[in-house]
Amino acid sequence: MAATTSPPTEVLGDVLRWRARAEWFEIEAMLDYRDAEMARTAHTEPPMRRLVERSAIALAIGEAMNLSEGQVHLRLSAAERVRDRTPAVWQAFGDGALDWARVRDIAGTVDALEREESVARLDGLVVAYAADHTAAELRQWLRRFVQRVEADLATERAEARRRERHVSITHGEDGMGWLNAYLPSHQLAAIDDRLHRGARRAADDGPDRTVKQREADLLAAWCTESEAVTAAIDANIAVTIDADVLAGAVAGFAESTDGRWAVPAAWIDAVVRTGSTFWHRIVTQPVTGDVLSHEYVGRYAPDSLDLALQYLHGVCQAPGCLVPAGRCDQDHRIPHPEGPTSADNLGPLCRRHHAMKGHGFLRWSTGPPRTTAPAVITIEICRDPVAMEFVASARDA
Repeated sequence: MAATTSPPTEVLGDVLRWRARAEWFEIEAMLDYRDAEMARTAHTEPPMRRLVERSAIALAIGEAMNLSEGQVHLRLSAAERVRDRTPAVWQAFGDGALDWARVRDIAGTVDALEREESVARLDGLVVAYAADHTAAELRQWLRRFVQRVEADLATERAEARRRERHVSITHGEDGMGWLNAYLPSHQLAAIDDRLHRGARRAADDGPDRTVKQREADLLAAWCTESEAVTAAIDANIAVTIDADVLAGAVAGFAESTDGRWAVPAAWIDAVVRTGSTFWHRIVTQPVTGDVLSHEYVGRYAPDSLDLALQYLHGVCQAPGCLVPAGRCDQDHRIPHPEGPTSADNLGPLCRRHHAMKGHGFLRWSTGPPRTTAPAVITIEICRDPVAMEFVASARDA
């Protein structure tokens, strides 16, 4: 039997370029036919006849190419946008360096950009990236490009879309239906993380339900049970923000670490002030992308920081209280959200002293955290009868 060998991978690359060039010839032929028919009917009279003849152009192309009129209009619109506004992309398409799927995605980005200088910048950068990356990677790159180059306009569009948020319920057959929610991406990410982790924790109940079924049951419980107001499963979400955006020097977006979504940075700052979702904010250098810092952004300390503070302090930080730190709340010395969720602004307080501090009867001093050092909480003397009654009841609890 004769030995066989696989063809070199260069052949596969040649096939890819031939296919892309064939797509270019197809699109170019459609454009040429459309342009010729538009020129032929330019002086057709009466105007109604001219309108009818021109409306039949897409139908004629569709019959020849086995496409619907809608598909023809979409292809011609995207191709014309690229040909007229991004000549480098159109040239790369004709050379076989880019296929139609990538060109179509670039056309959508051109349509989203509102400034001509932004389109010119895209034309100068995108070909080199698109030629060496997958279609999915290109779509992420294009989204980031719009958010960085026209961050102010992208933020305005995002704000307008957020005003359209809604929930819809559709009842179907066999006693089932659909719950659909149009929500900001960072909220969807938190819901997804909580469902994912909660469903796996619920697996301890037994193997009678699939993960998808457990996620559905959890969501239904959160929406219908009163105790769902306090989430049993916390979400951990990380976003990256450029330093200049974080400083407020320019408008910009916070992007998920997997690159699947991004929202205006101000949305993250607003949402971390409430709720049980914990946000990790990774600050990056705008030009090089280097990581400058990793910050905890949220009211509650992550597990690693919580354990470290428990080990550091050992007990409640109120004077003379020996309640183990593991049974205490981590309290902010400078209240959240003004005060950061960081080791130097947190300390354990038992539930009773935490409540007293929240009502103004205890306060953190400016001294260092207590390990063997003097107490860092001083007692405020309160003359208000109602407040004194609260102190007495708290002491008896």
